[in-house]
This record gives sequence, C-alpha cells and structure tokens, in this order.
Amino acid sequence: MSTSALIFAAGLGTRLRPLTDSRPKALVCYEGKTLLEHVLDKIIAAGIHYIVVNVHHFPDQIINFLKSHPKEAEVRVSDERAYLRDTAGGLRFAEPLLGDSDSVLLYNVDILSTIDIPSMMEYHRNTGAEVTLAVRDRKTSRYLLFDPSDLSLCGWKNVQTGQLILPGNIETPMPLAFSGIHLIDRKVINKIPSVEKFSLVPFYVGQVGKMNIKGFWHQQDDWCDVGKYSDYSNVLN
Repeated sequence: MSTSALIFAAGLGTRLRPLTDSRPKALVCYEGKTLLEHVLDKIIAAGIHYIVVNVHHFPDQIINFLKSHPKEAEVRVSDERAYLRDTAGGLRFAEPLLGDSDSVLLYNVDILSTIDIPSMMEYHRNTGAEVTLAVRDRKTSRYLLFDPSDLSLCGWKNVQTGQLILPGNIETPMPLAFSGIHLIDRKVINKIPSVEKFSLVPFYVGQVGKMNIKGFWHQQDDWCDVGKYSDYSNVLN
C-alpha cells in the first residue's frame, strides 16, 4: 500500500497572534526549525515521500520557503488563497495532487509529537480501517467517543455545551481527544460531498455505522498542539 501525505497549513493562525501577524503559522519556529519543517521531516522519516501542503495565509511565504528548503520528497502545494476550505473541503480540493497513493496521512502543521507514524500505518492496515484517528486520554472541550471493545468511533461530545451525538448503541463509550493526525483510505475522499468549507470531524461522526473508523491510541508519545500562543509559549519555557 502506497501512502501520500497532506499537511494542513492553510489556517489563519489567529490563536498564535502576534506571531502570525506577518507570517503563516507554518513558518513559526520551534527549536531552530519551522513547524512545517518539523512535520515534513517526521513524515519523510516515516517513509512517505509524496507530500502536499495546503496554503492560504501568506501563501507565497510558504511556497518560497519550500523552494529554498528542498527535502528528500516531492512536495506540492494546494493553493487555497482564494478561499479557505477547512480540513474536509481542503482535502477534497487537494485530491488531484495526491498522486496514485492508496492512503493519505493527514497532519496538522501545529502539532508536535513523537507519534510512531509507521506503527499507525501498520495498525490501519491490520484493522482494515477506512479511517484511523490518532487519539489520547487528555482534557479537552470536545471528545470523540469510541467503543471501548475495539476503539471504533461511535460518537462525539461537547462537554461545555452538553451536545452529544451518539448514533450507535454503546452504553458507556470511551471519550478520547483527537490528536490532529489521521490516516484515511483514498476512496474516503470521494465521499466528501464538496470542496466547500467544512471540517473532517463532523464528516467522520456522520459516517458512524457506515464506515470503519478506528482510534489509534498513542498515550505513550509526547504530544503538543502549539496552535495557540499560550501553549506555544509554554513549550518554549
């Protein structure tokens, strides 16, 4: 099975201001490297050498950066400067650029993690999942809900509003936090209805009972979302 990757780097980076007032979130630096470099290097180290990066906020800066920092991979750009499409719309829009891969690794550019991508890819193959979501037991305001017997996705919950989506018959679902890293079969992209702006999480929840969606537990790994200025500052200190 061949795997390509899509790095979600098109966001406005509003939560990282003032760092993103003059540059895209992807080019904010951590330990001497941009967030984009950290993700690119991790994906390439996992053996994936066909990568798409989507852009919107200061797109030319990312395009020029990729040209001046060549990697041992073919890196293409999905240009969303005219319209920011979020993750589901962005994935559908980028689909023609993903080559002939059978599966696609999706990775948020503001995630720093020691997650073992090859192990996640093996898990995806062994379980026969159409979608595999990296998940952890951590505090968040919105949880994905899983069947504890086999980590199949069964719902979603917003703990702040009390909103609950639980289409399955799981009496005691396991709440886990999504890590912003997922692996999907290529055929799943065709089930995304359009390239308009919407998120993959509600799409996945809407596919409960129709699609084999599994959680990949990676509690042992280091993980941090540095998309918010306070979290970014804490990582530096």
